Amino acid sequence: MNAAPILPDVVALTKALIACESITPAAPAVFDTLEGMLSPLGFAVERFLTGDAPDGPVENLLAVRGTGGPHFAFAGHLDVVPPGPGWTDDPFVPTERGGLLHGRGAVDMKGAIAAFVAAIARIPPHAGTISLIITGDEEGPATFGTVALIERMAARGLTPDLCLIGEPTSVARLGDMIKIGRRGSINIWIDVPGKQGHVAYPHLADNPIRRLTAILAEIHAIELDTGTDWFQPSNIEVTDVTVGNPATNVIPAHASARLSIRFNDLHRGDDLARRITGIVERHAPAGKVIARVSGEAFLTPPGDFSSLISDAIAHRTGYQPELSTTGGTSDARFLSRICPVVEFGLVNATMHKLDEAVAIDDLSLLRDIYADIVTRVFQPASA
Repeated sequence: MNAAPILPDVVALTKALIACESITPAAPAVFDTLEGMLSPLGFAVERFLTGDAPDGPVENLLAVRGTGGPHFAFAGHLDVVPPGPGWTDDPFVPTERGGLLHGRGAVDMKGAIAAFVAAIARIPPHAGTISLIITGDEEGPATFGTVALIERMAARGLTPDLCLIGEPTSVARLGDMIKIGRRGSINIWIDVPGKQGHVAYPHLADNPIRRLTAILAEIHAIELDTGTDWFQPSNIEVTDVTVGNPATNVIPAHASARLSIRFNDLHRGDDLARRITGIVERHAPAGKVIARVSGEAFLTPPGDFSSLISDAIAHRTGYQPELSTTGGTSDARFLSRICPVVEFGLVNATMHKLDEAVAIDDLSLLRDIYADIVTRVFQPASA
């Protein structure tokens, strides 16, 4: 009689990933570790480097098991933000204390990746395809990460029908919130030239600060919208004002500002950039504007996919999650271009903080919820 296979322990998997220092962009060792977890489960694992300095090279991993439809994808990232000083223990030595597992990436988001791997290990192969889309550059510029993975999938003719991203979306308890959309993000740099001169002779100079303050005042008065059914109001924030003038008696030659706009699906990034550019041109025709759209707003309307995930959460926890679009950007902004995307993962209270930690019980619960989600996705194919 054949012995039952030894199933991987979700806590041990999480510890193994945390122990690989992977400050963005993630180093190869953490991908070696994940590949070692996936290959025994029947996944064909492809790893590749993309991009050049300064934003690259970036390592990415695409793992695929099965063929045909449906195609269910799980997406995530192995890179982490720098831990910074002040940790109680080494941030890359996973440490258990009081029912918590501490370590950089425990919540964001090595714990979720480990939970998904442990979930898949408990589920026999289905008629259909499961893929893992894992980047080493989500916390950084994200120039050569998930975008490159999408391109690689397109070249292989792989298009998911549904994608679950393991970002830490829960707030007070595991499963209380899932994300069905995100606001877009754009950063804008404004430079207003003037003419340097002595403050006692203003007629011989041209103070750019006057025009910059007029520009910012007009921008401050903008109300982009009052929100939508699923999104909070868009907002414009001034994040930096710079003159760089150490002298008290000199009118500066330049004045600069930086804006950050988080916008809902009533807007497009390029349209907002043009609106700001028009304001600058009215006040400072020689002014320069540089805009970088980090991602467009997107919404996966509530429907079968979000209901499936909600039902799986309710089955394991007894409560229904809130459907939300709050928070910052994620790589869902890229993946939403190719298929419906929902984000669901661990409690986010300690992400990016000192002594980042996940409740050990939550790792097992998340594993079980992920297993339920996968089973529900493939149930029609299994029936």
